[in-house]
Amino acid sequence: MASVDKEGTVVAADSPNYAHKLGIEKSQVVQELGWDDDTDDDIRFDIEDACGSELLDEDADEVVDVVLLWWRDDDGDLVDRLMDAITPLADDGVVWVVTPKTGKPGHVQPSEIAESAPTAGLMQTSSANLGDWIASRLVQPRSKAAGRH
Repeated sequence: MASVDKEGTVVAADSPNYAHKLGIEKSQVVQELGWDDDTDDDIRFDIEDACGSELLDEDADEVVDVVLLWWRDDDGDLVDRLMDAITPLADDGVVWVVTPKTGKPGHVQPSEIAESAPTAGLMQTSSANLGDWIASRLVQPRSKAAGRH
């Protein structure tokens, strides 16, 4: 059974709700890092629809609730990129590292994220299946976030 979204577009009942899987809510500020030709526009549009605004680009300088970081195996140093990602992040903000699934070009070993997160001051808490992509949820440890007030 299909439904109709607020723009009047017919949406299949079995269509993935990527924003829901990522916990994106209305009025959250979402910044996108690492966009390239291979990023999944369905994921991007679903997030924009859920938060009610366009994704901020890499040059934005406001505080953000969520960072969507597209990451591939040849993108460089993940620790450095995560350090950049947390700079504008609200104390209770979330970084989603979105990587190609196993077997897809640019696949990142899960151990790379698991090892990079603590070095950047983040903890990995969960993951979400996003079609051809997998997203790893990273947060700042509560004690660190509490100390920044």
